[in-house]
Amino acid sequence: MAKSSKSDKSKPGKSGKETPVNPAASPGPNDRGPSIDIGISPADRKKIAEGLSRFLADSYTLYLKTHNFHWNVTGPMFNSLHVMFETQYNEQWTALDEIAERIRALGFNAPGSYAEFVRLSSIPEEPGLSDAADWREMVRQLVVGNEAVCRTARKVLDQADDVDDAPTEDLLTQRLQTHEKYAWMLRSLLQ
Repeated sequence: MAKSSKSDKSKPGKSGKETPVNPAASPGPNDRGPSIDIGISPADRKKIAEGLSRFLADSYTLYLKTHNFHWNVTGPMFNSLHVMFETQYNEQWTALDEIAERIRALGFNAPGSYAEFVRLSSIPEEPGLSDAADWREMVRQLVVGNEAVCRTARKVLDQADDVDDAPTEDLLTQRLQTHEKYAWMLRSLLQ
């Protein structure tokens, strides 16, 4: 039996306004085949897919930022940060697929373009090559980014818990453990 729904406490986008998410249902209304009946109502599946879409956007933006910093880090911490960033972005890359596949299992299309990720993410992009940050700023931004991913995960985790969506809860719990650990390890470099 599903628990009562909590109100949607989704995070505003970078502009400070709520970023609408409207994932397309899959299969579409004219497709053949049985409708999805996994014990979660269509409205609840959509709400969770919307939250996971924001989580995927945050996760992808953090992945890109981590990879960017791996390529562009300089200074006395180069070797250790270059290796640390590579370890983190490789792990994040694998997780992106798991998040997108969960959205698909709920019956919705996953966002998959830069434009969608920019619109849905709460993490600002790094300007890039012309304004490369120093290693301390890179580490600081990755701490902030990992914590932003955690906050988004917790919101979606609450939604999944409300309707007993154990696979989504499990996925988000694992991601929380990883991103909290990354934030701790990175923060330790600045202390």
